[in-house]
Amino acid sequence: MKRWAGYAIVFFLGALTAILLHSSFLSRKISPQPAKPAAISEGAANVSVIKVSRVIDGDTIELIDGRRVRYIGIDTPEMADPRKNVGCFAKEAAEENKRLVEGKTVRLEKDISEMDKYGRLLRYVYIDDVFINDYLVRQGFARIDTVPPDVAHQQKFFQAESEAREQGRGLWDKCLNVLNGT
Repeated sequence: MKRWAGYAIVFFLGALTAILLHSSFLSRKISPQPAKPAAISEGAANVSVIKVSRVIDGDTIELIDGRRVRYIGIDTPEMADPRKNVGCFAKEAAEENKRLVEGKTVRLEKDISEMDKYGRLLRYVYIDDVFINDYLVRQGFARIDTVPPDVAHQQKFFQAESEAREQGRGLWDKCLNVLNGT
């Protein structure tokens, strides 16, 4: 009989502990976890939407989740390379990129490659209907720099650069000696 009484007490204490823990758990206020600032899918694996936290230079941005994005198919003059002087029209390109995308939500489209050798995402960047990569070339803030296999918009970029050169826009006006190597 004593044995059964001992089992009953152990069972009772175990049940009481479980009830107390369960009620304590239910009475706690559970705060919702903050949403991860990762990309929002739009149904296609190659497209995402996310906010830009800052502009690094004319062709590189940082997203709110800390990842960096290098614009596909274009190249702006260098600003931050310690081995080189600030390139002709680099500040203007960075400022224009900042005006266009900093603090805004952008749509990113992947071509073939995921990242470059520096670990930056390689993407085409859009704000609404404005194709930022193309805009920067067309307005003379960037030159074309297509690197296979990421060539989906190569022809468009060639046309944009040709137009910028003919119209003497941006770096095609201010940096002609540098671009020609003289």
